[in-house]
Amino acid sequence: MKSLAELEAIRNKTLGNINMRQDREEGVRIVVGMATCGIAAGARPVLNALVDEVSKRGVKNVIVSQTGCIGMCRLEPIIEVYVPGKEKVTYVKMNPEKAVRVVSEHIVNQQPVLEYTVGEAEQ
Repeated sequence: MKSLAELEAIRNKTLGNINMRQDREEGVRIVVGMATCGIAAGARPVLNALVDEVSKRGVKNVIVSQTGCIGMCRLEPIIEVYVPGKEKVTYVKMNPEKAVRVVSEHIVNQQPVLEYTVGEAEQ
């Protein structure tokens, strides 16, 4: 850093990054449980399928991320979908094909796939 102008440029870039993060939080978040139990049950291919499908469809304002233990190991792989202004939807016993359907129906068409949700899939 050689000048005050360079410092100002760094500051503006950092503030821009912070604003981008805040904007992302306003969009849809898809969170995949990637603790040991989730990975052992097949969460990585589910995560990859979600990322690929969101990318392939060019869906905007959707972040696919991973988290640790969600707390229901026997129902892994688990994904949670957070849509602003709506209740979280938890999908259980997922596989890549189901993940693609969740993107298609829940994310694109705003119709949760109820048969994959925590209450329905356990029956």
